[in-house]
Amino acid sequence: MVSTIKHLIGGQFESGIGVSLQSISPSTETVIGAGIDASINQVRRSVMDAKQSFLKWREYSLSDRYRFLQNYQHCLESEKEVLASLISEEMGKPIWEARLEVSAMIKKIDISYQAYQERCPMRRVSLSVGESVVRHAPHGVLVVMGPFNFPGHLPNGHIIPALLAGNTVVFKPSEYTPLVGQKLGELLMKSGVPPGVVNIVHGGRRVGKYLVEMPDISGVLFTGSSTTGRYLSSYFGKRSDKLLALEMGGNNALIVDEFESIDAAAWVVISSAFLTSGQRCTAARRLIMMDTPQNRLLMDRVVEWTGQLRIGPGSDDAVFMGPLINSQICDDIELFQSQLQLMGGVSLLALERVSGKGFFVTPGIMDVSGISKSFDEELFGPFLQVIWVTSMDEAIKRANQTRFGLSVSIITKKKSVYDVVRDQLHVGLVNWNMPTNGASSMAPFGGVGWSGNFRPSAYYAADYCAYPVSSMESAKCQLPSSLPPGVDLLSSNL
Repeated sequence: MVSTIKHLIGGQFESGIGVSLQSISPSTETVIGAGIDASINQVRRSVMDAKQSFLKWREYSLSDRYRFLQNYQHCLESEKEVLASLISEEMGKPIWEARLEVSAMIKKIDISYQAYQERCPMRRVSLSVGESVVRHAPHGVLVVMGPFNFPGHLPNGHIIPALLAGNTVVFKPSEYTPLVGQKLGELLMKSGVPPGVVNIVHGGRRVGKYLVEMPDISGVLFTGSSTTGRYLSSYFGKRSDKLLALEMGGNNALIVDEFESIDAAAWVVISSAFLTSGQRCTAARRLIMMDTPQNRLLMDRVVEWTGQLRIGPGSDDAVFMGPLINSQICDDIELFQSQLQLMGGVSLLALERVSGKGFFVTPGIMDVSGISKSFDEELFGPFLQVIWVTSMDEAIKRANQTRFGLSVSIITKKKSVYDVVRDQLHVGLVNWNMPTNGASSMAPFGGVGWSGNFRPSAYYAADYCAYPVSSMESAKCQLPSSLPPGVDLLSSNL
């Protein structure tokens, strides 16, 4: 059955009047959703409805807005299996992983409420005359642009903090996962969130450009590629009146020093590189190994286990890796592997296209130690480059040889080594004896360089969803206890 893709504007779902839009299951290559993307007039209406709704939404108390979102939380809970199945079908990730994504969405409401209370509280300080008061105010209409790899969790991580702070939202899901975005809109409407508080428009680059150039938006919360992020940064660099929060990708390194369990270390490597078929911004792209006999054995174990990973459609409970999002990504990774091999890369496990329907590839591992040129690209798929080094100083240097700065992990038995490495890496996430793609919703999430613009999300999303307003307050005008020199005031009986 093919679902109809519709836009949510002013609390009503409506068809588009732009160009045709399709959602294709990456597991089967079948069309599962069809519609028309948004016209510039529909984008304009979505922004104007959000702007009008902002006037009322901002007047609700924080606790009242939280109650609306608790209703949404209950809706997510009641339809978590339906949503997980949709994520798995439209994005391709295994159903077990899609269920974890929905679980994170459910937990996000309470975590975001706690974060707002902690990071944006009202604060009063008594002064000699009056008080100093700090409050936090919403920006207005915030555009949320979501990615395909976590089509529910990542936009949800912007939408919830934005709404709690009193903003209204226009959400553009990834053009690859419009049905998941539409489902979020349905659940928000079902929960009783007032019409116009959240609007949804579908489409690709053209619709995104319409949105970011609308004069009545107050900012953009973006998760996606560094290419699009840099365009947004360039555009908004001329607009100091607009907020921009960027969450982009990475060319992440996993450094291996020493370990106690070869099996545990192998799992950290495999999960870092190949969870979600490598389609995570925090996935390990580079494995930097200290050249020791123990690590050579580890490399053999990683290659052996990786070759045994089960690959298949997301609906299969027993698979570890699903498909990539489209055929072009498969082609790009195959080409990248061929180029490295021509330059002297040694294939330890060849990435191969799987025959039949679906955008499936097997995971690939290549030793690129003999290649002098560094390819600093975020390759969004299951391909791991291995680099052997002889010192920790060299490992740190190689890890830092990137324009990105999202995630690094180090496997070592010595905390002293971890402390040194952590302090010398220019990234937003540093893990110890854990995968590069492990992150807590109770902590900030973001990177530097080409990975972000110093506005981390997750627990710190509250910081950019509201701005502080400082006031000096007194119930009445008062003369100071002493006047400055040169001031002579005549007494008055008035």
